[in-house]
Amino acid sequence: MEPKVIGPRSGAAFLLGAGEILTVTDPQGCQVADLLAFAAHDVREVISNGRTFDYEETITLTTGNRLWSNRSRVLLEIVEDTVGRHDFLLTPCSEATFRHFYPDKPVHRGCFGNLAAALSPYGIEEDAIPTAFNLFMNVPVEQDTGRISVIPPTSVAGDLIRLRAAEDCVIGLTACSAYASNGGSFKPIHYAIQPAPAPV
Repeated sequence: MEPKVIGPRSGAAFLLGAGEILTVTDPQGCQVADLLAFAAHDVREVISNGRTFDYEETITLTTGNRLWSNRSRVLLEIVEDTVGRHDFLLTPCSEATFRHFYPDKPVHRGCFGNLAAALSPYGIEEDAIPTAFNLFMNVPVEQDTGRISVIPPTSVAGDLIRLRAAEDCVIGLTACSAYASNGGSFKPIHYAIQPAPAPV
């Protein structure tokens, strides 16, 4: 199946049906992809990092873990993960992010702006965008102080994560725009959707 390409510093939104598997690939390595999932039947239901950390009892999410919604229901399940290092703590980068962290760089609308534009046709407004599941993002937490840092991803060319939809979802997905998140350069993200298996 030919993957679809999200160009550097851009985003997309699409439907993912129940049982379908979304594969997100880092084709060149060291590139983050922000992912959001909303319940298609009611987009007020959306993935929640707090619910997910609570029910999965970990902040290190990988194969076998599920992404829960703000209504305590599973939206996605991770079925394969070749990296094992993702972030669900930090909000999508935005114009404000660039002004705060990169005052010497041009302001970019970031993942937040890209997600807002891509999700708008599905009736999802800016204020409904939560913390994203930041695929391949490397955010270590210092054990003694709790201080966080953003360092380059450990993903290499061809690394991927596969997620199965527990129900019909609206997905938002980006190729991240922030300098620190991606080791200072910007590359594409690929994605593909595998149909749900036919009923036996």
